[in-house]
Amino acid sequence: MNCDKETIPIFCEAQVEDCQSVEEAVPSGSVFLLTVSFSAQENSVPAPGQFFMLRAKPSKVLLARPISVFEVIPHTGMGYTQVKFMILKKGQGTEELCALKKGDFLELLGPCGNVFPLPDKNEKICIAGGGIGIAPVAGFAKTLPPKSYDFYASFKSGAYGIENISPENLVITTDDGSRGIRGMISAALTAQVLKEKKYSLVYACGPEPMLRYIQKICAEAGVKSFLSLESKMACGMGACLGCTVKTKSGLKRCCKDGPVFEATEIIFEEKKSAQPKPPLEKVDLSVKIFAHSSNDESSASKPLFLKNPVIAASGTFGFGEEYKNIFEIASLGAIASKGLTLEAREGNSGVRIWETPSGLMNSIGLQNPGIPHFIREEFPAMKKIGTSIIANLSGSTAEDYEEGARLLEGTDADAIELNISCPNVSKGGAAFGMTCEDAGGITSRIRKIVSKPLIVKLTPQANDVAAVAMSCVAAGADAISLCNSFQGVAIDIENARPVFEKIKAGFGGPAVRPIALRLVYEVFLEMKKLPQENRVPIIGIGGIATWRDAVEFIMAGASAVQVGTATFANPFAMIQIVKGLEEFMKRKGYASIEEMRGAAV
Repeated sequence: MNCDKETIPIFCEAQVEDCQSVEEAVPSGSVFLLTVSFSAQENSVPAPGQFFMLRAKPSKVLLARPISVFEVIPHTGMGYTQVKFMILKKGQGTEELCALKKGDFLELLGPCGNVFPLPDKNEKICIAGGGIGIAPVAGFAKTLPPKSYDFYASFKSGAYGIENISPENLVITTDDGSRGIRGMISAALTAQVLKEKKYSLVYACGPEPMLRYIQKICAEAGVKSFLSLESKMACGMGACLGCTVKTKSGLKRCCKDGPVFEATEIIFEEKKSAQPKPPLEKVDLSVKIFAHSSNDESSASKPLFLKNPVIAASGTFGFGEEYKNIFEIASLGAIASKGLTLEAREGNSGVRIWETPSGLMNSIGLQNPGIPHFIREEFPAMKKIGTSIIANLSGSTAEDYEEGARLLEGTDADAIELNISCPNVSKGGAAFGMTCEDAGGITSRIRKIVSKPLIVKLTPQANDVAAVAMSCVAAGADAISLCNSFQGVAIDIENARPVFEKIKAGFGGPAVRPIALRLVYEVFLEMKKLPQENRVPIIGIGGIATWRDAVEFIMAGASAVQVGTATFANPFAMIQIVKGLEEFMKRKGYASIEEMRGAAV
């Protein structure tokens, strides 16, 4: 195959011919060999070093994943090209690709990127691959004459992808010594080895630390080398500029100017990473929120105790009883009740929910039985659940809030969440949370009534959410929960009118998570400016669906999280988050939530 020819990318559906786990890969089931076929002209057949953007059909991810070509079987008898990809399963996109079966379809864009330049006839070649980086260099090696190169393959454990290459010498290293030489690639390939074996050209692909090392020893030995790099990509075509790498000639696009670069051109930037901690067998997931902004356990009021930091968000879990036959609700850290007002409410008329591709819009309008009815009927059943209960208090006027607070203060609720952020009511709700004066004022009035832990739930619609949060803390809030739903609009295009009668509606789900996370981060930064004794916990809310999402919020400064929309899609989401959090903390050596809180700030 002529590696110097220009190929023309195509976008099409490809059919899966085979998808099998690579048996030699460790751990089992971590690497898959995917074979696909598609119709392509000769100028669309990939050359060694190139990659395709692949996405399964259907898929839960927005972007295709860049996957290097492992092997090409051009122009089969049916007029189709077959391409093999070796895929490391490491996230949602690659998991979907690895789960494909014969006859399935995927979206394919490519071939993309440049190629490995062919060596001169008399050059002595060294090829090095590490982990899944074996795929492109092994694919390149198969196009070279047998015995015309030496091949160094480095793995953590086991060895794969090298069955069909024909090197003069094959050297394998494994971190655990399960194959070949024990150690990383540096145990077999050094600057001295490059000199002794008189290599004149090195090709390499692998994790960045390995490529840094190859760059270094090649510079020391005076040997020319080409490195195939990896970067997160969006378009794969050089248009979005999201995958740039730093070079001596400025920023270059990994997808278009690369992925193959001459090593001397690359500038590897130092990356800071957290110091690893030894794994733990047991961790503490509990969280305490003390009343009256006190960190003193002897405080007159009982603190809100969470056995874990996962709370069922108000308005998404009813009063807890609704899900009691689905899973063990007592395993949650707490349940926040449906939003409660002094008087019973029917809520909004018309359409109440509207699905979007990445979230859910709602216009429920605080339908609830009223606080007196809640205290008589729903609350006793909630207390029997066996976890902490947070009563979510809303209202239309300050007087309504005050009277509701008096009634809830007389119950055994573990805490009160002051909801000054509901976006779906005409009066009250978010109107109290838009300014520092209003938010601080209503918090102060309720603080005088309530001795229980008082959580203030904020709206993201305020001009300065962090300032509003600090005003609530100054007024006596014991914790800040943020944020409530964002406001959005949906249009019924068939009838040319807004979907919701009140035009605007609350919007939550995965789409809002990065924005909500930013708000938590900013409020935490402001909180750190206060004396330690004046700081209060933050409860993160907004698009949290997995344990990874929860970890992000905690590392951004949250002490706990509330989960809402995710429960509608997956009733087990919250208990899966609890389990995932615990496993993550054990693996990373975080002994407690407090130890992990704010780790990324």
